Amino acid sequence: MKQFAFPKYERLLKRSEFVQFTNARQRIHTAHFILLWTHTEDSTLKIGITVSRKVGNSVIRNRVKRLVREFYRLNKSRFVMAHYNIIAKKGAEQLDFQRLSRELANVLERLHK
Repeated sequence: MKQFAFPKYERLLKRSEFVQFTNARQRIHTAHFILLWTHTEDSTLKIGITVSRKVGNSVIRNRVKRLVREFYRLNKSRFVMAHYNIIAKKGAEQLDFQRLSRELANVLERLHK
């Protein structure tokens, strides 16, 4: 079960960690998400999730973040060692877990090409 954990050292938490994505040219857009990533010298896997107020109120934003975290937790092995920021666009609140998983899985496939 520990292989499916989402420990604190795998999360982007500080503002300085998110600022590194401001000029990131490596990005993939989908209908509901933007995936930004940057390779780092420490070769660790970290993920940050950004959901703006345009998506909805706090309850809805937290639900979207929970779903994205769950996708990451279950598909961690499909991510390449890098730092990722998954940004939810307006409309992401309407996705159920299956549709969200399908969309993010397609993003990961495009990432590995």
